[in-house]
Amino acid sequence: MGLSTASPSSGDPGQRPVHSNEVLNLGPYTGNEPNYSNDGFEMDRLPSRPENEVQEPYSVEDKSRGNWRIAAIMLALSLSLFISALDQTIVATATPTISAELHSGTGYVWIGGAYLIANAASSNIWANLSDIWGRKPILLTAVALFFGASIICAKAINMPMLIAGRGVQGIAGGGLIQLITIIISDLFSVRLRSLFLGLIEFIWAIAGALGPIVGGAFTQSVSWRWIFWINLPVCGTAFVLLLLFLDVHNPKTGVLDGIKAVDWFGSFSILGLTVMVLLGLDFGGATFPWSSPKVICLIVFGCLMSLFFIYSEKRLAKYPLMPLGIFKNRSNMACFIVAFTHGFAFLGQEYYLPLYFQSAKEASPLHSGLLILPYVLAEAALSLAAGLIIHRTGHYLEVVWTGTALVLLGSGLLIDFNATSSLAKIICYQIVAGAGCGLLFFPPLLALQSNVPQDENAAATATFGFIRNMAMAMSVVLGGVIFQNGMDTRQSDLLTAGLSDSMVKELTGSEAAANVMVIQSIADTLQRSVVKDAYAWSMRNIWILYTSLGACGLLVSLFITRQHLSVEHVETKTGLKEKQPLTEPRQNESVSEP
Repeated sequence: MGLSTASPSSGDPGQRPVHSNEVLNLGPYTGNEPNYSNDGFEMDRLPSRPENEVQEPYSVEDKSRGNWRIAAIMLALSLSLFISALDQTIVATATPTISAELHSGTGYVWIGGAYLIANAASSNIWANLSDIWGRKPILLTAVALFFGASIICAKAINMPMLIAGRGVQGIAGGGLIQLITIIISDLFSVRLRSLFLGLIEFIWAIAGALGPIVGGAFTQSVSWRWIFWINLPVCGTAFVLLLLFLDVHNPKTGVLDGIKAVDWFGSFSILGLTVMVLLGLDFGGATFPWSSPKVICLIVFGCLMSLFFIYSEKRLAKYPLMPLGIFKNRSNMACFIVAFTHGFAFLGQEYYLPLYFQSAKEASPLHSGLLILPYVLAEAALSLAAGLIIHRTGHYLEVVWTGTALVLLGSGLLIDFNATSSLAKIICYQIVAGAGCGLLFFPPLLALQSNVPQDENAAATATFGFIRNMAMAMSVVLGGVIFQNGMDTRQSDLLTAGLSDSMVKELTGSEAAANVMVIQSIADTLQRSVVKDAYAWSMRNIWILYTSLGACGLLVSLFITRQHLSVEHVETKTGLKEKQPLTEPRQNESVSEP
């Protein structure tokens, strides 16, 4: 089974594209596909196909990059993605224990939130740096930074130190996730990358499955600090493999030239808007009233920073983080909105389902990790299936529509969860929700990549990732706010049940999520039942939010257009010599599809 693909070519940028080796040999190359050059490439010139026509896969040999090298590259990329994805969910089952040990109930949301906010804020910056200095050195930097941040987290002696370490981890994780997707897009044709992206997203989902279990096992059996120590050997192995085998184009851009080319205004403004908006949303209603000057200033200035970011990208940046032309196409906008609704649903559900299990169902950290397995295993299986289906047929729209429908249905089913829900109901509902999220990891990205010029592929991919990461961060932060406000609303019920004022204080507001273990210490059966009902009711409000966004995603997915997934490919060249400044006229600024 040949895994070879073309190595970076060194000729004229407008040269005839070379074939990517189509891995599975699932069908004969018919020889009747036209060759599309990326020079002056316009998507609306592609031949239309009947909607029910199956696009046959191809088998094209090219031995310039061997099977073992591609296997080593994919192993290194998979390990890098694995640790980044693992750290998004591994803390979910351990967070109550960590918060209690470090004596900070208010830090519950920020153990996960700091990682996700930094992840979202940094993703486009990493892509911009890789366009300037090349993918390999920037990816190696991200792996090394993740290694160092994991040590900080493992050695944390208080909550501020842990949150700071998680923030640095998030910055590095943003680079890992974005650069891995971009490198796969650089290496393989649009058609073939569906297979490898499906594999990568399968690994992401498996990491999500293992995260709560590993986190719960370490927390119960050893120490929560091993959640972070485990990253070190994985990072080290990935770093060595990338150093030895990754052979993408290296532009050798000078340090000073590269620094001058960085979109500094865009970088600082996107950091500012992300952090300020998410901090404002997190503080509102929980830490401070929504009318508090702190909350209002954070949200208002965050929104103003977004206006400056748009101005910077349009007028100031020579090499922008986010080319605004990609937003002019209706299909592209639909892809971005679907990415947002998907990111909001999948990580929020992975993050808050363990809280439901530990509170309403009185599960231990390890048991809650096992209970969420139906969700993440369905997610993993369907993400891999999506890659195989798209590689085989070339059709992605049907996958997107099915995924958005299942996300809506699955999120709606979670609203039915309560303190007495049966195990069968818990398993079945999670399978539906997880299947929908698994189908949406990368098909919207393929729809986007097939609709933008080759030289904007990295920026479009990073923008897609930024929007999804922003949704993931907002999901955790807003979910925490909704949950805390819900527990505050049920405070009178807890007092009526006869719980002491001190106990009620522990079980409401910002302390509620960190004190789920207190439930098991309540001797009175009726009082314990009232507390579990309060937790389940507060979680129900989170599921309602996810269901509403799921409906939005389903509606918007209807505006994504169908494009031919080409088997022709020219590997992207990075560096300033290959980048066309925004100030120069572009031949293919917009790729609209009626």
